[in-house]
Amino acid sequence: MSETPVTPDLDASPAEGVLQSLLAAYQLRARLTDRLELCGRWEEPEPDAPLAWFHLVEQGRCYIRADILPRPLCLEAGDLVLFPGGAAHLLCSAAEPAQESDQASAVLLCGEFEFEGQAAAPMIQALPPCLVVPSSAGGPSLRGLASLLRDEAQRRAFGSRAVMDKLSDALFVIALRHHLQQRGELRGLLSALVDPRLAPALAAIHGAPGDSWTVASLAERAHQSRAAFAQRFNEVLGEPPMRYLARWRMTEALRLLRDPRLSVAAVSGQLGFETEAAFRRGFKRIHGYGPGQARRNARANKA
Repeated sequence: MSETPVTPDLDASPAEGVLQSLLAAYQLRARLTDRLELCGRWEEPEPDAPLAWFHLVEQGRCYIRADILPRPLCLEAGDLVLFPGGAAHLLCSAAEPAQESDQASAVLLCGEFEFEGQAAAPMIQALPPCLVVPSSAGGPSLRGLASLLRDEAQRRAFGSRAVMDKLSDALFVIALRHHLQQRGELRGLLSALVDPRLAPALAAIHGAPGDSWTVASLAERAHQSRAAFAQRFNEVLGEPPMRYLARWRMTEALRLLRDPRLSVAAVSGQLGFETEAAFRRGFKRIHGYGPGQARRNARANKA
């Protein structure tokens, strides 16, 4: 069957449906890169990068120092930390460089998260520069994933790399879920996901991007006046509803164009464009290149 826009589960909350569509469109790729066994006095620098770093403490204790942090972080076994913007940081055995006598042992599972192109920028920008999920807050899901990752990393059996990468995908979702539960710290897109004045409208846009939405019809979904809805949307998301809709349609277009069975005309029709020419112009305006280039990029990524 051909790919179609992701429709939120009717039994789920609006935020759940929007999150499903975001993760499907942004094509998360996770990779476990290292299992570090450290003891004594040690430092492991991680440079600035155009992707998200993550570290899961398998055993022992680890400190993290970084310019973006007001003070060093102390992580214990089972804790997970993400640097969504790829900020430089230092994994180390001591909270301060002067503590040369401090020695510690730790085993760390380290990896990276990456999204396709720049499409996921609103989600990444909505996350803090450093996100910590304590083992106690992650619950059985995080502990279970940590155990499975540890076992696969130690066994190195056939298929372990693929298994570890899939498990790492789930780590990102657990971290995102934990952050969404900390509602006092939310901003941007993630704040809108749990805002009852915006979530129904976002669910409508993400569930049916090809529909003929207007500010008035979206405001009706959100049970607000047109003016109040437009103002709230712009305050939280930093852009008007129709501009968000246009960008989301083109984000969905990228996902749909990965299916070689769908023609450009078919994608255009699914997303509500009256002509293929209008779709091509809109796509290039948002992405800076045409649908044909998107097709070629998708084939190259699969090769």
